[in-house]
Amino acid sequence: MKIAITGGTGFVGGHLARHLLAERHEVVLISRHPTVEQTGMGAAPVASDLSDPGVLAAAFAGCEAVAHCAGINREIGSQTFQRVHVAGTRNVVEAGRRAGVRRIALMSFLRARPDCGSPYHESKWAAEEIVRQSGLDYTIVKAGMVYGRGDHMLDHLSHAFYTLPLLATVGFRQKAIRPLAIDDLVPILQAALVDSRLPGKTVAVTGAEELYLSDAARRVANVIGRPAWILPAPILFHRVLAQICEWTMKIPLVAKAQVRILREGVVEPATTCDPLPADLVPVRRFTSDQIRRGLPEPGPFGLRDLRCCA
Repeated sequence: MKIAITGGTGFVGGHLARHLLAERHEVVLISRHPTVEQTGMGAAPVASDLSDPGVLAAAFAGCEAVAHCAGINREIGSQTFQRVHVAGTRNVVEAGRRAGVRRIALMSFLRARPDCGSPYHESKWAAEEIVRQSGLDYTIVKAGMVYGRGDHMLDHLSHAFYTLPLLATVGFRQKAIRPLAIDDLVPILQAALVDSRLPGKTVAVTGAEELYLSDAARRVANVIGRPAWILPAPILFHRVLAQICEWTMKIPLVAKAQVRILREGVVEPATTCDPLPADLVPVRRFTSDQIRRGLPEPGPFGLRDLRCCA
């Protein structure tokens, strides 16, 4: 089966591509900056920022399904939430129609919803609505906080503890999270794309274990053998920190959208969703073994992480 994946150089898109290729599917990876690695792994890379439906339609030629995984968690220049999440999704849907694509699976966010005051959440919801009204066989996957090799969560927590053994939690009363292993998410996307098991469904996907971010951070620190001093900090502090990180870091330690996410918690969807089939419900807990499998190379943040040194 031939499947296209937008956001092919991203965390979820990359893991999905490797899984589908191992299952002997033909994969077209669409990203703004295709890499040599993508070609080497057997995928067909296509350069696109999702702004041209014609380029996308050509990339989708012969594809039966599209996994729309492209997304951003902060805005940089022309890469805005409106352009990437909303206009980009509209172009993906239009291109899918032109190319005769039968199915589309959209990666959305657990707490996405309209009229909540967060451009990230609202743009993700707008993308969902575009897909629901597309006329295509669709599945919308509203995932929570996903972790694994190449993610933001384990990457940033581990580098942060190598840099400074201090973590400030968001607000004086923590909200819970349910970390979702990428290995539990990928089979759900495969079920939607390859097996068409979730047609017309919007499913919420969270991890098997509920805990606080401070507990998750301590587990990461324990696995990498670093001390961890964890203190609460007001939301205003995190908003200021997030703005500084967005200005200075290639991948922010924390983004403004993530402050909103952690302030709310990542446990329940904000809107009504369909239940997952029992065999697709995530089962992996946030254990030392799971953390170890997803950790990046050890080391602190450095100049390579700054935008001025990109």
